[in-house]
Amino acid sequence: MRNIKIVADSSANILALKTVSFAVAPLKIHTSEREFVDNEALDVQDMISYFDAYSGRSKTSCPNPSDWLAAFDEAEDVVCVTITSGLSGSYNAACATKAMYEAEHPDRRVCVIDSLSAGPEPALIVEKLEEWITEGVPYEELKTKAEAYKASTGLLFVLASLKNFAANGRVSPSVAKIAGFLGIRVVGKASDAGDLEPLAKCRGEERSLGTMLTFLKAEGVCKGRVRIAHCQNEKAAKQLTEKIQSEFPLACVEIEECRGLCSYYAERGGLLVGFEKW
Repeated sequence: MRNIKIVADSSANILALKTVSFAVAPLKIHTSEREFVDNEALDVQDMISYFDAYSGRSKTSCPNPSDWLAAFDEAEDVVCVTITSGLSGSYNAACATKAMYEAEHPDRRVCVIDSLSAGPEPALIVEKLEEWITEGVPYEELKTKAEAYKASTGLLFVLASLKNFAANGRVSPSVAKIAGFLGIRVVGKASDAGDLEPLAKCRGEERSLGTMLTFLKAEGVCKGRVRIAHCQNEKAAKQLTEKIQSEFPLACVEIEECRGLCSYYAERGGLLVGFEKW
């Protein structure tokens, strides 16, 4: 039987899987002073504290081909899951590496899946792939099944700050000032095109969590999986979990901490919520 390996970039917040071979291609966060590599050695708390005090420009960079090749290692069949191509060049880099890898090893195969999202939604895709591979689903069917599954998942977020989005040039400084001003939080989602789409501005955390619940209900959440990733805000993650379980008692809710890239974009207090639409 051929070896199937799942590889994801670090936006998925996963370091290991239980039943299937897995590796991470790290994204990086740069300032003029420091570089943070989003791998298992990263001190996420140190990075968050650094950006709390830092006011200069910053940027992120996607895994390069050597990062992807190191993650592929000697796998015969590889399934890649990347952060949305709307925010990063990770998908394009993975596709370029696929061509290189298959040209060098004609007997090996790589498929690349653009999650059109970040954080807990790609994590749901990775874990569904693990489930299918463990069940013996043929490699040839995995990408088709993953693309269909992707259409039944979503991502919502609530951010208390947009400072790093502004520092990275992804929103204007004037827009960034809205978040955090007088307790304003931005609630939004990953669009079907893979962009981040603001949906509402809420004053205070309690109101933003209530708004999040309303959007989850509108998206079709009922009894599927819900994965909450938080950046230094376990209290709000638990409050949202209670609201979800009260509204949707059959839903399976999990809480995790954001790792490097997701912490950089979510910032302290932010929540990212991946979910199945059933």
